[in-house]
Amino acid sequence: MPSNLEKLLNYLEVEAIDKYLFIGRSPKKPARIFGGQVLAQSLNAAIRTVPEDRVAHSMHGYFMRPGDPLKQIVYEVDPIRDGRSFTTRRVVAKQDGRAIFSTAVSFQLVEEGLTHQSTMPDVPPPEALQSEEKELRELARKYPDRVPFSMTGPIERRRVQPRDRINPQPQEPVQHLWFRIKGEVGADLRRNQTLLAYVSDFGLLGTALYPHAFGPDHERMQAASLDHALWFHRPFQLDDYLLYSLDSPNASGGRGFSRGSFYTRDGVLVASSAQEALIRLRDE
Repeated sequence: MPSNLEKLLNYLEVEAIDKYLFIGRSPKKPARIFGGQVLAQSLNAAIRTVPEDRVAHSMHGYFMRPGDPLKQIVYEVDPIRDGRSFTTRRVVAKQDGRAIFSTAVSFQLVEEGLTHQSTMPDVPPPEALQSEEKELRELARKYPDRVPFSMTGPIERRRVQPRDRINPQPQEPVQHLWFRIKGEVGADLRRNQTLLAYVSDFGLLGTALYPHAFGPDHERMQAASLDHALWFHRPFQLDDYLLYSLDSPNASGGRGFSRGSFYTRDGVLVASSAQEALIRLRDE
């Protein structure tokens, strides 16, 4: 039987059916395709069309329609530019001939240059924190009809200060969580980047709701990712924990804006993310 990691990679690493055309498939749950899956599949499709000496350094995408997990996703890659140092690809994900997501991905030849980075927040190590999977199991025993979702599979997450999922209270829009992939990912940077794109969609929307007494699954909340940006700064491996440090500096107009930074255990900033999400409050 394939491991949970192998199952996830089978979904995220798309199937080539032509030079610039790929097919992606989805697990049957959740009922709407998780945004991180489409991000990762789009990045993987773009990666497969550039030489191996070119490394993805940024992607900027827009979510347009919810995806149906029972239908395949067609990824059309447009080779916009092949320059001496940079390569650009545009990717459109389609179902039933209609775009559900589009993104631009930029690649660069590896080179040395000026360097600086922000300092990693001072937080407890992952071993000192409870796993989210255990937290949700305990909640399910206490509130079998109210636990918003379950957490299983190849990704382990440990939150520094878990929010009350049953009765969330307003708090500062900042959260920190450690995560790692259960299993051996290896040193293949392209595979690690594909997996990080998947993980990068966790937590951003929820952080924008921290100052308010609502979670993403509240009956009055209409929530969905609108756009997503991801920057890769340095090589990394997901076999060990990365810290995902998130904050939300603004919410207005029915939208919440959030930012994220990925640090290794020893404080190296390896990637950054940003997202605006719909956080529309329905009438009573």
